[in-house]
Amino acid sequence: MSQLSEIVDSLENRISKLLHSHQKMKQANAKLEGDLSFLKSQHDQFQVEIEGWKEKCDSLKLANSMLGSEEYKRDTKFKINALIREIDQCITQLSE
Repeated sequence: MSQLSEIVDSLENRISKLLHSHQKMKQANAKLEGDLSFLKSQHDQFQVEIEGWKEKCDSLKLANSMLGSEEYKRDTKFKINALIREIDQCITQLSE
């Protein structure tokens, strides 16, 4: 009978350790999920910021080309032609 009691005590001990380990893992998992959520939101903010900087860079390139920079003259011509085509399409749609 004492052998059975020892086995039960050993099992209770192991179960207690497993439950404690499980609880620690749940807490660690919750912390990691919180960190992941924070990092995802930070990543999204950085993506928005990057897009803003890209737009500013493109605007500066366009402004620089309009000021007479030879480097961006070709890009400016393409941009102006694209804008003219859009205006022509709008005029065509309005006249219909």
